[in-house]
Amino acid sequence: MSWGPDAAHGLEAVLAAVAAAAVSAGGGAPVVLIDGPSGAGKSSLADLLLSRWPGDVAPRIVRMDDLYPGWDGLDAASDALHAELLEPLATSGRGRWRRWDWAGDRPAEWHEVSGPAPVVVEGCGTLAGANVRWAHLALWLDADDELRKARALDRDGATFASHWDLWQSEFERYLDREDPRANADLVLDVTDWPIASAPRDATGTTVVS
Repeated sequence: MSWGPDAAHGLEAVLAAVAAAAVSAGGGAPVVLIDGPSGAGKSSLADLLLSRWPGDVAPRIVRMDDLYPGWDGLDAASDALHAELLEPLATSGRGRWRRWDWAGDRPAEWHEVSGPAPVVVEGCGTLAGANVRWAHLALWLDADDELRKARALDRDGATFASHWDLWQSEFERYLDREDPRANADLVLDVTDWPIASAPRDATGTTVVS
């Protein structure tokens, strides 16, 4: 994986912000939210943070793809993230999230989250105002529109292609209502970052180095 100077500088800024967020958590679980349009590289950045987290305790990754209750579920998942995971985790030290079974089109098992280990949540809908209130660091990723679409469709194939317009409509309504980019502590143009086009292993995790 080749990092140009601008991308490397951007990554350094993110890691420095992550370290500051961990300190600001004051012994609680540091929460990092990563948002941006489809194909910008949110999942890949979360995987990269997992491999380079500055500290002895690796973060837990929560992916919004696992929370959306279908292709029209962006708002519902964002609301659930706030009500079931972020606010309870901040106020009581224990939260949870429920996986959506895409194949069965129904709710699946609950996942409990507790203790001081960091939490990174990545996906569209994370930077709604109600969610950012409970975050120690909020990141927004931008990338070239054509490149994003190509990345997203290359990753998810025909399934996403048939729902692209529906998802974009959901996302644009979210942008209009929440202005999530303005809620970010850091806004990063990752068009030239190598993370979004990095290879993935059999589990779908980005192979980083």
